[in-house]
Amino acid sequence: MTSDAFSFAQPWWLLALLVIPVVAWMQGGRGPSPAIRFSFVAPLRGFARERRAGAGGFRSFIICAALACLVVALARPRLGKTHDTIESSGVDIILELDVSGSMQAEDFTLGKDRASRLEVVKDVTKRFIEGRPNDRIGIIAFAGRPYLVSPLTLDHDWLLKNLERLRIGLVEDGTSIGSALASAANRMKDKKAKSKIIVLLTDGDENITTIPPATAAEAAKTLGIKIYTIAAGTNGLAPFPVGRDFLGNKVYQNVPVKVDEGQLRKVAEIGGGKFFVAMDTNSLNKIFSEIDTLEKTEVKLKRKTDWKDIFQWFVGVGAALAALHALLSQTLWRTVP
Repeated sequence: MTSDAFSFAQPWWLLALLVIPVVAWMQGGRGPSPAIRFSFVAPLRGFARERRAGAGGFRSFIICAALACLVVALARPRLGKTHDTIESSGVDIILELDVSGSMQAEDFTLGKDRASRLEVVKDVTKRFIEGRPNDRIGIIAFAGRPYLVSPLTLDHDWLLKNLERLRIGLVEDGTSIGSALASAANRMKDKKAKSKIIVLLTDGDENITTIPPATAAEAAKTLGIKIYTIAAGTNGLAPFPVGRDFLGNKVYQNVPVKVDEGQLRKVAEIGGGKFFVAMDTNSLNKIFSEIDTLEKTEVKLKRKTDWKDIFQWFVGVGAALAALHALLSQTLWRTVP
């Protein structure tokens, strides 16, 4: 953000402006210098009327204006462009999103329409990212293995474009929570952030174990990373789209799903964070809002002003007025010696 500014580099010179009205009043009180001097003027009183020059006379005004311009120039007026920049808050967040096949279950809603778990997660995540413009945020998606959607970045427009392209089926199916946690911790290990956070969201149970989730959480803890875990969806049966009927409507089949809440709770406890359960869209929104509140960022505003001196403008005007006064004194205002 930029804005215009105006100031004086040496403002104490402006006090000299107070002297100019006094000089003008004294000059006007004396009147103009006489063109002819007489030792005795009583016989001439009847031929002339009394005349006194006022302090606001044009001639006096030009002199005062010239002096005022020169005084203002001494005060060094300047114009500036002020640039406000927001420094990074020092908070790094990696969002780990489950993209396994079970995320196709449509037991959530967007507005009044039925929506898959992944659609809702993308929508809620998008608003979470938009609400934290000063944090570096990255995204790791995982199913049978993790893959990087976006590294930690402050370019949230680019981040959201990558989030929008997220879909099921980019890697082999399954749920490997431990590998996802290890991947995020590895991405953060060399970062010098004030606060490092992992938000892990899954709707399934660990069924592909390369690294045990608890072991990965311990490793993240030693790196100073806090972990929040979210169990999304219902335990039991969830409606899955399996095709369309002859009218083009989706056909659903209830499929059993299971979330190991105990494991996710343990991971959050090890990571010093918190465990949440999101049974629907509203509860998922509230969870992300709570995480946003718990991990407040401290925004630092850095202000820099680039100054440009403009005293020469006032010097020029003052010199021009002085020259005008000198010219008129030798022409229109010329007096007989």
